[in-house]
Amino acid sequence: MRLLFIGGTSFVGRHAVELAVEDGHDVTVFHRGRTNPRLLAGHIDHRLGDRDAGDYTSIDVRESWDAVIDVCAYVPRHVHQLADVLGGRAGRYVQVSSVSAYDPARATVHEDSPLHDDPAAGTEDVLAFYGPLKATCERAAAARFGDVAVVRPAYVCGPFDPTDSFTYWVRRMAEGGDVVVPDASAPMQIIDVRDLGAFLVRCA
Repeated sequence: MRLLFIGGTSFVGRHAVELAVEDGHDVTVFHRGRTNPRLLAGHIDHRLGDRDAGDYTSIDVRESWDAVIDVCAYVPRHVHQLADVLGGRAGRYVQVSSVSAYDPARATVHEDSPLHDDPAAGTEDVLAFYGPLKATCERAAAARFGDVAVVRPAYVCGPFDPTDSFTYWVRRMAEGGDVVVPDASAPMQIIDVRDLGAFLVRCA
């Protein structure tokens, strides 16, 4: 397949890109050039741009892809601008959302549980409205792309995690002694980033 990754040089995107290359796909990665700018040099086509600034000029309007894997859509504007740029030349659109898109007041164990309502119109405050904005990005994807796959991971762990959010605990437990931990009664679902990357490519 011809795959276009939006983001793809850090953590989740990086693993998905590496697996796609390993599987023999033709891979283009659109990114800002700040993290691993030489990742797999010679094996992938790097396109530099900044979606926060609306700069997609490195994506040629004559090109098309079998699928697009978007790992960094945080506000609906990102999705709408990308749809405008691709203009129906995207094939399947795979969006990495989050389990935070679910409304916790109404959530069950089913993936069709209600999502957050849209946040206040026009807000892009990701820190304050992360879950609602992810849900709104999903709705934007459904409205703008014909063939959509949405993935809502929970806690992602594994190599190159910039937050060290799970591996810290593994190292701390290995040191032994008393360890202060979060509420032990709260369930937590973990996925290995390499499995998530492979699943994204399969969705594409």
